[in-house]
Amino acid sequence: PFLPPLTNEQISKQGDYILANSWTPCLEFAASDQAYAGNENCIKRGPGASTYQNNKYWTMGKLPMFGCTNGSQGLSEIQACTNAFPDAYIKLVCFDANKQVQISGFLGHKPPSATDYKLPADKQV
Repeated sequence: PFLPPLTNEQISKQGDYILANSWTPCLEFAASDQAYAGNENCIKRGPGASTYQNNKYWTMGKLPMFGCTNGSQGLSEIQACTNAFPDAYIKLVCFDANKQVQISGFLGHKPPSATDYKLPADKQV
């Protein structure tokens, strides 16, 4: 978590950017104890840092939003997913149909109980 949480306006603008590039948005969510890679919740191929992820997937919130036409629709889906799973991390990811890969993603909701983000002034090195 390097950036402060996005505002609703920023999330909507990110959605507009995704659609302007003809990418398909999709929501994924994970419980707070499953959101981050760790030795307890990842399948690993031998010894290595816990940040290397094999089989570390978040649950898809719905089918990809193929008919989405503006960023505010993605924001509405994030809010609906938040209502259904208030204690989960929710991210919006996007896929490029031509390259057949996930292009980007960002956190759209962090559970109220999350304590992982700190203001830069509050961080210690």
